This record gives sequence, C-alpha cells and structure tokens, in this order.
Amino acid sequence: MTRQQVSDDAEALAVALAEARAGRAEGGVPIGAALVVDGEVLAVGRNKRVQEASPILHGETDCLANAGRLPASVYARATMVTTLSPCDMCTGAILLYGIPRVVIGENRTFLGGEHLLRTRGVEVVVLEDRDCIELMREFVAAEPELWNEDIGEE
Repeated sequence: MTRQQVSDDAEALAVALAEARAGRAEGGVPIGAALVVDGEVLAVGRNKRVQEASPILHGETDCLANAGRLPASVYARATMVTTLSPCDMCTGAILLYGIPRVVIGENRTFLGGEHLLRTRGVEVVVLEDRDCIELMREFVAAEPELWNEDIGEE
C-alpha cells in the first residue's frame, strides 16, 4: 500500500470504507480499517475471515498485521479508524497497543467495546456514516448466517 495523507476523520473513514467494500467484493464481511498516524495512513485492513479461513482476521487486526511491528511511540500517536464498532478482540488489540483514539463509522449494526475503550481513556468518535450503515444493513440482510458467525452467534 502506498501511504497517503488524510486531512480529517471523514477522509480516513473513506479509506477504511474502501477496504470494507473490497472485502465484500471478495465475498467477505464488509468491515475495513485504517491506522492513521500524524495524518498519514500507515496501514489498512479488512475482515478476511472468509477469504483466509481465519477466525481472527477482522478489519482492525488485519490492519495492525499489515502495519507490521511499530514502536510504542507510534501507536501512542495513532488513530484506529474502523467502519464498524470494534468487537471485544479488536478492542483488546487497540488497548494492548495503547492506541489512544478510535474513529468508528457506525455502531447501529453492532455495538462493540466502546464503553471499555472509553473507561480505559481512549477517545471514541462515532461518525454515524450513512454509507457504513447501508453497507452493513445490506450485508446482514443478504448474509445473516455469515454475519452471525462473524459475531459469534448462532
């Protein structure tokens, strides 16, 4: 990925949303993420549970893996941008690496660990982005079994 500059949360979310759409086009769950530091997108990721037959490749964890090993000082300046509220696993990864800020496209479809993030001092911004909401609504309606598998429900 060629690194790119973003000037605000909306631009960063557009990068994550492009990843979500790419994942959906591959037959996967449409959740994307971007790791932004000092206005630069260091890495992107998307949910690849279907594509890679992986139980742990969510958008945020794929993004962190794509970023590679980074010093704590970089994570301390980072924002994790994700199209959907982060699940417990992704919330844990955000906390583990000390990422101080999370921008969420939407949390209507799924409400993840936002409360835990806030109680641990993470700034959480929910944009309620219409495109993110619509993408997830369409996906859940079309693939309820896959969605339930992704969130650990029957």
